[in-house]
Amino acid sequence: MIFNLSKTNSIANVFISELRDINIQKDALRFRTNLERVGAFFAYEISKELPYSDNETQTPLGIANTKQLSNQPVLATILRAGLPLHAGMLSVFDKAESTFITAYRKTHKSGDFVIEIEYISTPDLTGKTVIISDPMLATGLSMVLCCKELLAKYKIKELHIVAVIASTEGIKHVQANLPKAKIWVGAIDEEMTSKSYIVPGLGDAGDLAYGVKI
Repeated sequence: MIFNLSKTNSIANVFISELRDINIQKDALRFRTNLERVGAFFAYEISKELPYSDNETQTPLGIANTKQLSNQPVLATILRAGLPLHAGMLSVFDKAESTFITAYRKTHKSGDFVIEIEYISTPDLTGKTVIISDPMLATGLSMVLCCKELLAKYKIKELHIVAVIASTEGIKHVQANLPKAKIWVGAIDEEMTSKSYIVPGLGDAGDLAYGVKI
């Protein structure tokens, strides 16, 4: 399943437009805030897919029949770019536990690169719904590697993948390697550069959010 926010007109698309805007990007605080806002929209949409149970809530005047999540999801993200997106999702799933993964591109002199995972901090994911987020889904290599690492250690009940901007190639790679995952994106772009950056994309989300790295 692929859910694409851009297929429906909503305020979320305005924030995605601002994330892409080279002039608005100069304001790092606004860039991070917009990622958080989009993360909250994704969380709301994903919440429609989760199981609920009946509940009775005591009000000052009586008992109200309400709904509660049957089980809290676990929110995972890939550092560092994923932090604002994760924060937005956590503002909605405010009782969720979190998983953090450090992954990066290790570039060779030839220009080719491999994805390296250095660190994973996670609760037990067995039997859990896991929602893993990263602003950009370019080649899909890092996302697939991170997900497979988690799936190898835990029997995850359901996997959701969230990206603000994805490439067509990245979507295909995820579908080929994680066929049971549900994919949630803000927009899908067709092209990538020779260095595997999405075009038109929005640039380097981590640098825009936190400053250029060395």
